[in-house]
Amino acid sequence: MEHFIQVSGARENNLKNISIQIPRDQIVVFTGVSGSGKSSLAFDTLYAEGQKRYVESLSAYARHFLGQVGKPDVDAIEGLSPAIAIQQKTTSNNPRSTVGTLTEIYDYLRLLWARVGTPHCPVCNDEISRQSVDEIVDQIYSLPQGTRFAVLAPIVRKQKGEHRKILEHAKASGYARVRVDGSFYQLDDDIPFHKNEKHTVEIVVDRLTVKADDAQRLTDSLETAFSLAGDIVLIYQYDSGEETSFSQSYSCPRCEVSLAELTPRMFSFNNQEGACRTCSGLGFQVKAASFKGAAGMQQEAVDETLAPPCPDCHGDRLAPMLLAVSVGGMNIAEFCRLSVSAALDFIANLRLPGTKAAIAELIVAEIGSRLQFMNNVGLEYLQLSRTSGTLSGGESQRIRLASQIGSGLTGVLYILDEPSIGLHQRDNARLLSALGDMREMGNTLIVVEHDEETIRQADWIVDIGPGAGKNGGYVVAQGTLDDIAKEPSSVTGQYLSRKKQIAVPEYRRKGNGKALTIIGAAENNLKAIDVSIPLGTFTCVTGVSGSGKSSLINEIVYKRLAAELNHAHMSAGNHQQMQGIDFLDKIINIDQSPIGRTPRSNPATYTGLFDQIRSLYALTNEAKVRGYGPGRFSFNISGGRCEACAGDGMMKLEMHFLPSVFVACDVCKGKRYNRETLEVHYKGKSIAEVLEMTADEAVTFFGNVPKIRKKIEALCKVGLGYVQLGQSSTTLSGGEAQRVKLAAELQKPATGSTLYVMDEPTTGLHVADVHQLVHIVHALVDGGNTVVVIEHNLDLIKNADYIIDLGPEGGTHGGSIVCTGTPEEVADCEASYTGQYLRAELKGNESNEYDGSTGYPY
Repeated sequence: MEHFIQVSGARENNLKNISIQIPRDQIVVFTGVSGSGKSSLAFDTLYAEGQKRYVESLSAYARHFLGQVGKPDVDAIEGLSPAIAIQQKTTSNNPRSTVGTLTEIYDYLRLLWARVGTPHCPVCNDEISRQSVDEIVDQIYSLPQGTRFAVLAPIVRKQKGEHRKILEHAKASGYARVRVDGSFYQLDDDIPFHKNEKHTVEIVVDRLTVKADDAQRLTDSLETAFSLAGDIVLIYQYDSGEETSFSQSYSCPRCEVSLAELTPRMFSFNNQEGACRTCSGLGFQVKAASFKGAAGMQQEAVDETLAPPCPDCHGDRLAPMLLAVSVGGMNIAEFCRLSVSAALDFIANLRLPGTKAAIAELIVAEIGSRLQFMNNVGLEYLQLSRTSGTLSGGESQRIRLASQIGSGLTGVLYILDEPSIGLHQRDNARLLSALGDMREMGNTLIVVEHDEETIRQADWIVDIGPGAGKNGGYVVAQGTLDDIAKEPSSVTGQYLSRKKQIAVPEYRRKGNGKALTIIGAAENNLKAIDVSIPLGTFTCVTGVSGSGKSSLINEIVYKRLAAELNHAHMSAGNHQQMQGIDFLDKIINIDQSPIGRTPRSNPATYTGLFDQIRSLYALTNEAKVRGYGPGRFSFNISGGRCEACAGDGMMKLEMHFLPSVFVACDVCKGKRYNRETLEVHYKGKSIAEVLEMTADEAVTFFGNVPKIRKKIEALCKVGLGYVQLGQSSTTLSGGEAQRVKLAAELQKPATGSTLYVMDEPTTGLHVADVHQLVHIVHALVDGGNTVVVIEHNLDLIKNADYIIDLGPEGGTHGGSIVCTGTPEEVADCEASYTGQYLRAELKGNESNEYDGSTGYPY
């Protein structure tokens, strides 16, 4: 038993009381169609139980601040290690959170710059240094023997006044000479001071000649001078008139600028000591709208994308004195602006003199290893200065993954949610190698994944299904790759064994002869490229991570068209010109954002289906007799809803030191409506019972109502037949939300002039769901519309009519057009990474599934 995690009687969400043994210290992939119950087992059961056990080990006081995790619906879990979940959620929208701070690399950078950094004057850029008294003595005694010099202590520096009291105090202390404004005087002389002019006064502490037996005297004089002047002593050579300044702290005598002892804390832009005074370390100027949260904490509400850079630090976040400290000729902000790959090169080639090399050795090694971890998970194009709020879910997840690899933990259960999301096939091998490294460290990895390569590399596979929602929740098959491929009831196995596959189209659409042309696209890393998107086609934009796909499509194409066609308040990314806008009448971005901001939103309300259902109920005889209109059947307004729960159907009970509990409303029993409304029936069902139906059930129930049936059929076509009509939007995954939006579009009459934009629509989709998505995309294009998809999934790419491949690399080495054309033409391009993988996919996926009426596999 110690070699397994034993789960007994798991019933969370749609899980059907399953029991399963999961091998420890292995990479275990949970797969299955979307909505089958993978996340319910991985996150809602295993991770939730791990978190519950951790929180329960803490004091009641700590639990009050950390929050509580409810007990998952499971009989028992044995052999569970401490669990860490690495999900796709955006890490933080706090503008102070960056890639460097998330990975803790910035902490090591602060230590490196503080320990071995070379300070410079921020005014004149001269190098400034500090020396001990012994080092100063050695430097003075390197002068020729017999050199006459004076030790001066500057006690007044360019200050107005006559300074008589200072001279009287110096004379009383036994000093005889002074230099004022560059001229030497006896303290008994009548020294010319002008009250309204600035003067510099330096006490002559001693006059000496360079000779061996005066070293101790010089040491004493220097210490006396430092005690008088503070941090600067001047050595004046009588014969040459040359003057040298020495300091025991960092200071520039020419500009009278001094710097305190360098500490790692000073290089933090979250600390008042080191942050730029103008922007408080944000890097941009903004009038922060502060509000107080429930815990009385203030939070800065800022939108950095709309704010101009700080006029003082120019986005570098730190005070001028800190930005003047360099390591290898670069300040810490300049280093953070490097991509991960460029930062790795800098660290590898860093050469430090003398003792600095020994001091920095371990720090540099740790920085290099953490950068390498990021490189290994496909993030070599990211800058350490990039704020976390601008990262995609996949990037955020891989950053946390790199941090965990760097932590060196062992004996941990890691649960990952589709780590391959957003990764090009070229980078996937490095990710799998990184996962293997975590396993070799003695950890167990449970990976919720649809990517075929990841599934094939797993030590153990658990296929959950067979269907989604109510039709899922069972363990269909488990074992090695061969075991799954041989299981006839496993949908995953059928695709792995190639018994099922997504076919390549017989021919490619040429389009309608029109094109949308972008000229001089230069947003982010785009190299002022010119590119055309043929209208009336299915176009895929491909390329390695960070190659500029989102900059081109989301930042330039979508925002420009949304502003001009939809009158949205958006500013398009940097480009010179866009031609062909007149050929389009609207643009729609079908993304994976939630379909509603509140739990009240659901598939029925989003698609407009619920309006027609309410109208149908208002036409029943019972509703007419009672005078009920469609509004009576809305749970969002007073009248027909249950007022005890305001139409939510649930009540929240605060439990303070225990998790908050949601219970069905005592009055409506979770139905959302009051008793009178629920008494109105259509075909024997109340409106609450209709909302509890799945789309598959509802399409039969409303079979004789064409308008309603058509909308429900659209949900079924996009693979959401298992979703309840009234299911809260907050419980839908990103892929499910995206397909609800697709269903809403499929219901609309085709205009033939709509441009649909999708960013990685296969996220969260099983290959069987991708098969359905392919059909949907082709249906949209067959209506005369244009679909532009940013994608890495080869099954979708090989179905495109036209491909725009960007690269060749990510970050600064990307942003160019590698090649364009049909999938076959791109596959023949040797310079294209996409082409290399597409070539094998096209050769190995020939199929005679073909409907000659359209040319596409339906």
